[in-house]
Amino acid sequence: MEYVVPAPSTPSLAVEGSHARFPVRRIYCVGRNYADHAREMGGDPDREPPFFFMKPADAIVTDGNDFPYPTRTTDVHHEMELVVALGRGGTNIAAASALDHVFGYAAGLDMTRRDLQAEAKKQGRPWDTAKGFDHAAPCGRIMPAASIGHPAAGAIWLKVNGESRQRSDLSQLVWKVPEVIGYLSTLFTLAAGDLIYTGTPAGVGPVKRGDVLEGGVDGVGTIQLEVV
Repeated sequence: MEYVVPAPSTPSLAVEGSHARFPVRRIYCVGRNYADHAREMGGDPDREPPFFFMKPADAIVTDGNDFPYPTRTTDVHHEMELVVALGRGGTNIAAASALDHVFGYAAGLDMTRRDLQAEAKKQGRPWDTAKGFDHAAPCGRIMPAASIGHPAAGAIWLKVNGESRQRSDLSQLVWKVPEVIGYLSTLFTLAAGDLIYTGTPAGVGPVKRGDVLEGGVDGVGTIQLEVV
């Protein structure tokens, strides 16, 4: 097919044990999905239904690459997350069968311009500039579910310059992965290549140029990057 301008490339992630790569179609993110983080951000995890925001697919930063400190902000925060990679999609997916749609999992970071998010909340505006900026979605390699199963428990952690910043367990997710997939599929038609960032535990905080971030999800994988 001929295009009037050069066609954009498809963002992709490495897959453990394969030379083939995982193409990224859409990136969905769940907000306030650990009780301690919900309270940290002023929410109520016992009553709040899941809510979602999105990042562009080309916001992916692969493991080992630098994270450029973004413009128009002085308060960029890290948020360590389990990432779900879908191998097939659909609508109105039942939670009981939702894991059949998962290709694999990864460790990722939801980077946030917190000052812009706070201003957007104050004025009742969308979060796009706070969450969907360039390089806002670092993600490690995909670990196929065929190799590791579907983790429902296990440590999720992040260190900045070797100092522990975030540490929790996947068992503390308010909305579990099957529930997230099922609920999300009532709002959007999901498809192979979609990523779902499942939320971050407490301990989010600012980063600065020169910081080295190393995080992971036990049994899934790790991610490391430097803020430049």
